[in-house]
Amino acid sequence: MKISTNFSIERARYVQKRISELIIKQDILPNRLEKIAGVDVAYRGDLGVSSAVVVKMPEFKIIDSASTVVPVRFPYIPTLLAFREVYPAFAALKKLKSDFDILMVDGNGLLHPYRAGFACHLGLIVDKPSIGIAKKLLCGRVGSWRGKWAPVVHGGEVIGAAVQTFRRAKPIYVSIGHKISLETAVRLVLWATKKGFKLPEPIRQAHILASARVRELSENL
Repeated sequence: MKISTNFSIERARYVQKRISELIIKQDILPNRLEKIAGVDVAYRGDLGVSSAVVVKMPEFKIIDSASTVVPVRFPYIPTLLAFREVYPAFAALKKLKSDFDILMVDGNGLLHPYRAGFACHLGLIVDKPSIGIAKKLLCGRVGSWRGKWAPVVHGGEVIGAAVQTFRRAKPIYVSIGHKISLETAVRLVLWATKKGFKLPEPIRQAHILASARVRELSENL
C-alpha cells in the first residue's frame, strides 16, 4: 500500500482541531428537503471502494448513484479514519449527476473524541448539511432514553444520539456533521428509514452498492 509521505498524526490532530472549530451546529437547511445522499466506503485489499446514492423522499426512490475505486492513501488509525475515507467518498459524490439537499455519511460526525469525525470532514468539503451515522459507539455513554433516542454524552457534552429505528433493532449512533442540529439530524434519520430496516435508506443503498462493487472486484481478480 502506498501511503502519503506527507501524513503525520500530529498534523492530522491539528487539522481535526480546526475542523471541530469550523463545524456549524445549527440548522442551515434548504426550504424543501427532498433529496438525501448517502455515502459509504468499503475496501478490497489496497483499494477504497466508495459509493454515493441519492434517494428522493418521501417516496424512497433512488434517483442517482455513483461509485469509485481508488488506491488507499492512508493507513487505518483509530480516530483518524476520516483521513482514509474522505478522498474516495468525495470522488464518488463528484460523479453524481444530481444535486442533493442533505448528506448522510456511514461514520461519525461530532461523536468523536476530537469532535471531528468523517461526516464533519466531508460536510465541510461539500459545504452541505451532513449527518454521521455509525453502527457502533466510538466514545461516550448513552444517557436516558426519550422515546426512540437517547443522548450520547462525552466529557460532559452531548455529542450525539443513540437511535432505535425499530423496536428490536440495536441502536445506531447519529451525530452532527455540519450545518444541522442534533435534534433535526435524529428526526431526518428516522424519516429516511424504511419500516423494518435499521439504517436510513440512503446509507443502506450506498452500502449495498459498495458491497456489490467489492464483489465485482473480487470476481475479476
